[in-house]
Amino acid sequence: MTHKEQEIEDVGGRGLPLDERVSGALVGAAVGDALGGPVEGYSPEQIVERHGGRVHGVVGPWDGDAWRTARPIAPYHKGDGHVTDDTLMTHALVRVYARVRNHLDAYAVADHLVPDLMTNPRWIPELEARALPLHRIFLAEKWLVARLHYGHADPREAGVGNIVNCGAAMYMAPVGLVNAAHPGAAYAEALDVAGAHQSSYGREAAGVFAAAVAAACAPGATADSVVAACLSVAKDGTRAAIERVCEEAARHTDFESALGPLREAVTPYDTVGPDYRSPSLGARRPSRLHAIEELPVALGMVVVAGGDFRHAVLGAVNYGRDCDSIATMAGAVTGALGSPVPQDWSKTVAEASRLDLWEPAATLTAVIREVFARDVRRRRAHEEAFAELEGPECSD
Repeated sequence: MTHKEQEIEDVGGRGLPLDERVSGALVGAAVGDALGGPVEGYSPEQIVERHGGRVHGVVGPWDGDAWRTARPIAPYHKGDGHVTDDTLMTHALVRVYARVRNHLDAYAVADHLVPDLMTNPRWIPELEARALPLHRIFLAEKWLVARLHYGHADPREAGVGNIVNCGAAMYMAPVGLVNAAHPGAAYAEALDVAGAHQSSYGREAAGVFAAAVAAACAPGATADSVVAACLSVAKDGTRAAIERVCEEAARHTDFESALGPLREAVTPYDTVGPDYRSPSLGARRPSRLHAIEELPVALGMVVVAGGDFRHAVLGAVNYGRDCDSIATMAGAVTGALGSPVPQDWSKTVAEASRLDLWEPAATLTAVIREVFARDVRRRRAHEEAFAELEGPECSD
């Protein structure tokens, strides 16, 4: 066990309370998202050339003041501490939990998440304006509106036909937190929720990421125990990719040396190909052999960092490619483990994005406690019913 991982294990052993783990995960995810946004889509080499070295914190837009018209990402102000759609979708899912105050399924996405995206204007940091979240989210997320609101698809099957990417996985941290310390339950709930959005290995990744966050909440959890929990539930190419990437990650203690090897390890499972801006013809299609790139690499960076937030997130950011989502996932897992989110980063991101990053965490923590109490009542009622079925002779 590395020194950093021992520190995280010590934190877990002291029984870090639920509210701090929830705050760490959600604030950590937002900070990772904001740090990764301005370098998303580029290679580690391009990032070094653009910034004169590795990125070590909040940086400005790739094209500077020309961000409004620069291609290929105009008109989004990605950088300067602005969160992206990863955080917007995560906070939207928290709002759904706040309304339902129970476990969610695909129908909750249709009944609550889609209307939230379509009808409630909010401050969108990258647009520097109040707008409907629908106007910022990517095409893979707009699919939710097209299929569920306009197409009236069965929510449980609406994700079929969408491009297979990390769109559903990137905002599943709240599902893991609602099922804190119960990765199997988090996996099952996330698969149901994500059925409205994704299919194949995109949906699988959503389940496994939720399981990772749930596992990170367990007292005494470490980077290795999180990976073990993921491997216990993951299927097909997703499982193989996580296993291979984390095996390679275990050989490194610094993200600098891990950047190339982790990319090589995930390459056989990634369908996008070497040029992130020009996906291959086989990209993002359903497959039992492939995996999204983001989740295995995020877990790999958590392993490299021994659970340390700063190290894992900076590794994810400097990896490039879809690094805002990779850093979102790495930030959520290490934050849930109890590694502190640097206050200068969280303050900068909150102020720049004009968002209260801590309010969603407080809201979700209250919901988690309600859901857990309800789960306990359900479980006890089941135990009593089963005991009655078995009869008095089996009561011992």
